[in-house]
Amino acid sequence: MRRLRDFIACLIAAVAATSAARAAPLSIRMSYVVPISNWAPFIVAKKDLARHWGRTYNLEAVRYQGTPPMITAMSNGELEIASLAYSTLGIAIANAGINDLRVISDEFRDGVPGYFSNQFFVRKDSGIKKIEDLKGKVLATNIVGAGVDIAMKAGLRKHGLLDKRDYTVIEAPFSTMPAMLAEKKADLVTTVMPFAVDPMLNQIGFPLFDQTEGLGASQFLVFTARQSYIDRHRAVLIDVLEDMLRIERWYLDPNNHSDVTRVAADLLKVPPERFSWVFTSKDYYRDPDMMPDLATLQRNVDITVDMGFIRSRFDVKQYSDLSLIEEAVKRLK
Repeated sequence: MRRLRDFIACLIAAVAATSAARAAPLSIRMSYVVPISNWAPFIVAKKDLARHWGRTYNLEAVRYQGTPPMITAMSNGELEIASLAYSTLGIAIANAGINDLRVISDEFRDGVPGYFSNQFFVRKDSGIKKIEDLKGKVLATNIVGAGVDIAMKAGLRKHGLLDKRDYTVIEAPFSTMPAMLAEKKADLVTTVMPFAVDPMLNQIGFPLFDQTEGLGASQFLVFTARQSYIDRHRAVLIDVLEDMLRIERWYLDPNNHSDVTRVAADLLKVPPERFSWVFTSKDYYRDPDMMPDLATLQRNVDITVDMGFIRSRFDVKQYSDLSLIEEAVKRLK
């Protein structure tokens, strides 16, 4: 009888422990590169608007130098939701063999007519007036293989300039690009928001071209997750996307713009008046339903294949699962 009681006690304890584990919020790591361009820091800053945060999940924003290192993190199980560029999506699937990677939502698009496109700056006193003048020059990118890196090279290729043959590429953080141009460590630097509106950068330089030169409009960033993770945590991921939609729509509401600039100011520790452009037509385009443009994404991926960064073509739709965001949108109607 004593052994039976001990067995029942252990069984009850095991069931209780399992129930407690199931009840604990799921810890989810979401990647980002730039605090103002990417959604993750903005989402964390307004988690008070979320309905499921702390109940079914907890979200952590994890910063990376660029999107390529996120591929390794996803492969090693160190990241649950990756903000991948069109370029690194293809590299992850076709080159790294992460065959269960899935696009689950839009993050933002570049070069949509009437909206901002990433810019490539040169010094006003450099004598560089056209793309062909970059032959033999040093160009700075955040990290080789990133979306802006491939966009830059696509723009140059259109004008007959090829990487390594006609110019040299060096890597540097976005935050150091203005100083690199000022100190003549690079002849051209890559700028994304908010660095493209840096006062010093615009005083000494000007945008020679923007990302649309090589890509046209682009589905620049998408949120991705692995199918195996989706299958295990589908309900929680829908909760996450529902909360993200709710928060994103708050940021995109013009009535909240003054509050939004203060959030941005807190993130970067600069005056709010520096962010009059954020979430307006002077910023990237963000779909209010977080629905990605798969046709544009396919075209962007194909360009990356043509440039030799991706080994083989693939159908973007086969590597997308939009049922999660579709269900999240339905909840808010």
